[in-house]
Amino acid sequence: MTEGIDLTTSCGPIALRTPILAASGCFAYGQQFAAFTDLRALGGISTKGISPLPRFGNPLPRICETTGGMLNSIGLENVGVEAFLRDKLPFLRDLGVSVWVNFFGVDFETYVDCARKLGEGQGIDALEMNISCPNIKKGGIEFGTVPEVAHRLTRACVEVSRVPIIVKLSPNVSDIVAMADAVQKAGAAGVSLINTITGMAIDVRTRRPKIATTYGGLSGPAIKPIALRMVHQVARALPDLPICGMGGILSGEDALEFLMAGAHCVQIGTANFAEPGACVRVTEELRALLGTLRFPSVRAAIGSLEAHAAEPEHLVESPWSGG
Repeated sequence: MTEGIDLTTSCGPIALRTPILAASGCFAYGQQFAAFTDLRALGGISTKGISPLPRFGNPLPRICETTGGMLNSIGLENVGVEAFLRDKLPFLRDLGVSVWVNFFGVDFETYVDCARKLGEGQGIDALEMNISCPNIKKGGIEFGTVPEVAHRLTRACVEVSRVPIIVKLSPNVSDIVAMADAVQKAGAAGVSLINTITGMAIDVRTRRPKIATTYGGLSGPAIKPIALRMVHQVARALPDLPICGMGGILSGEDALEFLMAGAHCVQIGTANFAEPGACVRVTEELRALLGTLRFPSVRAAIGSLEAHAAEPEHLVESPWSGG
C-alpha cells in the first residue's frame, strides 16, 4: 500500500507537502502550466529568475537539443521585480504550494536591492538566489565561483530579506564544498544543487554555433551523475546544510537517488519541456517506489545511501574558513 507513505519533508525552515518542486526557468511563473497539470499537487514552484528591472533576454536561437539534454541561453528574460509582485505572485500564492522566487542581479547592489524588494512580498516561502551570473563591475567573473565573494553577497542579501534564502550554486567550480560552506556561514537557509553546466553545440553544415551566444547552459539527464556527486559531497561534508537537488531527474527513481545522496527535496526542470505533467508523474512514481522499498516516508529515505567499506574522499579539501 502506498497511500500511507508520508511525502512531507522540509528544506531548512521551509515545509513541503511533497519533495518535488518545479525548477526555475523551466516552469515560467506557473500559470502557463495550469491547463496541463495539477499545480496544487506539487511540493512547490521555483519561478523564473527575477531581476530588479525587466530583461528581454538573448537573441535567437537560444535553445537546442543535445544528446541526453538541452542547451539554453535564454538570457534570464523576465518581467522584473515590480511586475512580478503585482501580476504573478498573487496566482502563485493562491495555489497553496511552496513558492520559491529565484532572483539575481548584475552587480552587488542590484542583488541586494532585488532581495530587499522580494523579501517584502506576501506569500513567498523562499528566495532562491542564482549566483551563476557574471559581475559586470568585476570583469564578468561569476559571483558563484569565488567563496569569499559568494559569502559576502549571501550575507548582504540575508540581512535585507525577511524570508529564507536558498543559494543556487554553479557546478562550474573546482570545489563545490567550499562554495556551500561559504554561503552556509553567511546565513543561507540551504543550497540548490546544481545549476546548468556550461557547454556548446555546433551545426557542422553552417559551421556556426547552434545558439546565438555560442555557449549555453547544459541541463537534462546528461548532467545527472555530476549533480548527484555534488549533492553527495556537500551532504557528507556539511550534514546540517539543507539541500535541494536537481539535474536530469526524469523518474521517481531519479528523485530517490538524490534523496538517498542527501537532498531534502528535488526540482524537476528540463523534463517539463517535453512533458508538462512530469512533476506530478514523478511524485506518484516516488510514492510507489518508497512503498516497494519499505520506506515509510520521504524523510526516512534522505541520506540513506549505504556506505561502501572505503569511503570516497573529497576531491578537493576546503581551505576556506570565513565567518
